[in-house]
Amino acid sequence: MLQLLAALQPLLVGVVLIWSARVKLLDRGAAEQARRSALGTLVGEERAVPAYRLLGGVELLLGIVLVLPPASVAEPVAAAGLAAGFVGYLWYARRAAPGSSCGCLSAKVTPVTGRSIGRAGLLVLAGLVGAAAGGVHWLPALLDGPVGAVGLLLAEAAVLVALSPEFDSAWLLPLRRLRVRLTSPLRGGSGVPLLASVQQLQLSGAYRQVAALLTSDVRDHWLEEPWRMVCYSARYQGRPATAVFAVPAEEMAPERVRVAVVDDSTGATLVSLAGERAYAA
Repeated sequence: MLQLLAALQPLLVGVVLIWSARVKLLDRGAAEQARRSALGTLVGEERAVPAYRLLGGVELLLGIVLVLPPASVAEPVAAAGLAAGFVGYLWYARRAAPGSSCGCLSAKVTPVTGRSIGRAGLLVLAGLVGAAAGGVHWLPALLDGPVGAVGLLLAEAAVLVALSPEFDSAWLLPLRRLRVRLTSPLRGGSGVPLLASVQQLQLSGAYRQVAALLTSDVRDHWLEEPWRMVCYSARYQGRPATAVFAVPAEEMAPERVRVAVVDDSTGATLVSLAGERAYAA
């Protein structure tokens, strides 16, 4: 398995380099991307675009060499060296030009983050592991164990995509939207946000009539559809008590807020208030 993993690394790194070169050499926004990157700070604004194009040419050449036969140990070593250069550049960009665009795998403006640096570090590791294959080309290894080889490549590609902010719009944002649809954070599960319920009960007549009894902030809360129950510590005629408010969880209706003040020692209801009418025990 380790030998298979090592043999596949030149293919993985080569494809990543070719993709990156495509952005730098062919994308319409490449020149603007170069100007937004830290290259202007590093080599000067007038040389940023030529340097960006030159880097794309190096990536394309090395990527093709890695993918096509024959294979040699020097190829993944060179790729590891180039990726190490990426790590250094990205570190410099994050420190010297905060907010500058990465310019790595997409012409989309993407600030340099720890994920970008981690991705470059992973490519360094992939190049070094690939050198351990001893010059074995990836194609025979792929044909000898296609299922395992494809599985390894897909797993590594998934890690690279996860470390690439450029691709967040393709997978991370849809995943977040799906989670919102499935969990419905404004109802059920965690329920209506507590702050919304507290704001509603503070507008109610029930709250105004017992506010002088309250001695704490919100102490506990839970959902009992269609209500959110909100509890406060209170004192009633010198006795410790708990004020339990029932707040509509699915609508804004302060006039429907109810409250019961319960004696902490006996559990007896001391005051019950529904709407604007109060009943004392």
